[in-house]
Amino acid sequence: MGYKVAVVGATGNVGRAMLEILAERQFPADEVVAIASRRSQGVEVSYGDKTLKVKALEHYDFTDVDICLMSAGGSVSKEWSPRIGAQGAVVIDNSSAWRYDADVPLIVPEVNADAVADFRKKNIIANPNCSTAQLVVALKPLHDHAVIKRVVVSTYQSVSGAGKDAMDELFAQTKSVFTLDEMQVKKFPKRIAFNLIPQIDVFMEDGYTKEEWKMMAETKKILDPKIKLTATCVRVPVFVSHSEAVNIEFEKPITPDEARQILSTAPGCLVIDKREPGGYVTPYEAAGEDATYISRIREDATVENGLVLWCVSDNLRKGAALNAVQIAECLLKRGLLEPKKKAA
Repeated sequence: MGYKVAVVGATGNVGRAMLEILAERQFPADEVVAIASRRSQGVEVSYGDKTLKVKALEHYDFTDVDICLMSAGGSVSKEWSPRIGAQGAVVIDNSSAWRYDADVPLIVPEVNADAVADFRKKNIIANPNCSTAQLVVALKPLHDHAVIKRVVVSTYQSVSGAGKDAMDELFAQTKSVFTLDEMQVKKFPKRIAFNLIPQIDVFMEDGYTKEEWKMMAETKKILDPKIKLTATCVRVPVFVSHSEAVNIEFEKPITPDEARQILSTAPGCLVIDKREPGGYVTPYEAAGEDATYISRIREDATVENGLVLWCVSDNLRKGAALNAVQIAECLLKRGLLEPKKKAA
């Protein structure tokens, strides 16, 4: 007996990726429903070799849904996730709406899968920010070995993290550079083509942006509240995959070779680290892949017990859709969710 799964926000970048990954991983669903706002009703989306017609969120009855993968933005999630959860479906939410709620587990399955059992308070589980997800996958095995004290991370984040309109803007601006057309700047505060923007999300009072704050707060909640983290988040003219340069200070000694060995056997990690031209992974190569790729592992001689590394991951997959599906798989593996049809 399979599960009934609803994907809310099915017409967006992440929603489409969720449908693709459910099919790829052969998630045990008897029925998958594509849902979006009323204006997308009737739009067709792909699920494996099937085509689904999108249904309107406003009119949908979730009483027989087991799992709802929510990727419709924070304001929609704030309104709808509690309602859907109250009808007995477990909501796995991709927005920032519930990540900092003490009653909602924030999960990266390779890092803190055990915390998934706490979902019952609100029937909601939160997916972390895309830049946080790949970071903690890389940090967790190193933290277990040598205890992380402090992390300094600089991100190089693709435009797909800001949605389809952002990808269209990069494409249009790049084209206008070559055709000498007028450049349209709408989605970003400055042009993104052949440029980079050291601002993601809004500025906060302390000078950090909301994206940088998210990385600090979420790493503490998922991995360890004692870790000190500072971030600079930068939008770069890349379509898919986020990259991060990460400086880590440990309590105990750890060599680059030890880190390489630990990470090469860690869940979700793939080490490609040859000290030669091209012996590392770039965003282009990580696009469409599930792993968090780790390269350029070396000593940071400016601190005691310091390492530096480069990590890259597809932000639409591990940073969002894949992580959400993995959370759903986690619920099933742990026997935390019975299909409603079977219960009936």
